[in-house]
Amino acid sequence: MDKKDIRSLSLLELESDFEALGEKKFRAKQVYKWLRGSAESFEEMSDISKALREKLSEIYFIPTVKIIKRLESRLDETVKYLYELHDGERIESVLMKYNHGYTVCISTQVGCRMGCSFCASGLEGLFRNLYPSEMLAQVEMAAKDNVIRVSNIVLMGMGEPLDNFDNVKKFLEMVSDPIGLGIGYRHISLSTSGVVTGIYELAKLNLPITLSISLHAPFDELRSEMMKVNRRWNIEELIKACRDYQKITGRRISFEYAMIKGKNDTEACAVRLAQILKGVMCHINLIPVNPVKENDYEKSDRNALMKFAKRLNELGLNTTVRRTLGGDIDASCGQLRRKFESEGGDKNEGLQ
Repeated sequence: MDKKDIRSLSLLELESDFEALGEKKFRAKQVYKWLRGSAESFEEMSDISKALREKLSEIYFIPTVKIIKRLESRLDETVKYLYELHDGERIESVLMKYNHGYTVCISTQVGCRMGCSFCASGLEGLFRNLYPSEMLAQVEMAAKDNVIRVSNIVLMGMGEPLDNFDNVKKFLEMVSDPIGLGIGYRHISLSTSGVVTGIYELAKLNLPITLSISLHAPFDELRSEMMKVNRRWNIEELIKACRDYQKITGRRISFEYAMIKGKNDTEACAVRLAQILKGVMCHINLIPVNPVKENDYEKSDRNALMKFAKRLNELGLNTTVRRTLGGDIDASCGQLRRKFESEGGDKNEGLQ
C-alpha cells in the first residue's frame, strides 16, 4: 500500500481519516497542530501515544525537503536553495531580503511543461507536480535555515502554478492557516505564463492574492516564438481572461515583461503593449532577462530598459524596473538544478 502524504491533508480530511481508523477527532487536531508546526516525523509528536504514532507511520509519510546546495549572494543577501525531495527529485527556491521583510519564491512543479524559450526550468519538460506540503516545506525551510520570519510568498519558481491547480489551491489554504505560518493572501503572488482556463478557475476562488501574468511580448507571432502557451491561448484570449478576472476580484494585475535586447524592447512593442492593456488596472514589471546558455538572448542594456519604461509610463501604464537580486548565484528559475545535475552532482554532497 502506498503511503499517504499527511501534511497535505486539511483538518477536516484528517478528522475523517481518523474516524475511519477508529480514532477520536481530537487526536486529529493534535496531529494537525504538529504538522502545521513543522514536525518532520511522527516521533516528535510527544502528546500522541506510541501505538498511534506507529499506526500513523504505517499509513502516512511526512514529506520534507533536504538542502543539497545553498548559495548566498555577496551582493544582496539573496539565498538560492537546491532541495531534494523524498523521491530524489530536486527543486529550487529563492529567499530575498527587502526593506519590508523576507520573500520566498517557491517552485510548484519539478520541471515545467510550458517550454518558454528564455527559462531554464522547462528545458527537460515536466517530471511531476509538487504536493501542497512540498510547497509549504520550501517556505518553512527558508525561515528555519535563516532564523527569520517569511512575510511574503511568490509562486514563480520552477513550474507553472495553474498547471498544478488543485495542489496550489490547497497550499494557499494551508499557508494562510493561522495555526501554521499564517501568511495572509494579500502577501502572496501567483505568476502564470497564461493558462487561461486556470485564470478563470482562480477567479472563482476570489482570493485577495496578486495575480502576475508573464506576458513578455505584445505580438502573437513573437510571443508564440518565446512562449508555447501562446499557441494554445493567444494574447487576445489571455487579456480577455485578465479583464474578466478583474471584474470578479477587483484586483490589480501585474504583468511581467522580460526585456530581451533587440527582440521585445522596441518602440513598436511599447506602443502595442499600451494598446492591448488599455483599460486594464495593472502594473508593468520590466525584468532584465537572465542569460540561459541554451539560447542566445541578451538582456536589454540600461539605456534601452529605462527608455522603454519611460515610454510605457508616457502611454499611461504604471511601469517599474525590477531590482535584480542574486545575480552572482544563478538565482533565476531552473539554473542551479540544471547546472548541478549536468555536472553530476552527488545527492550526498552537502552544502557549499
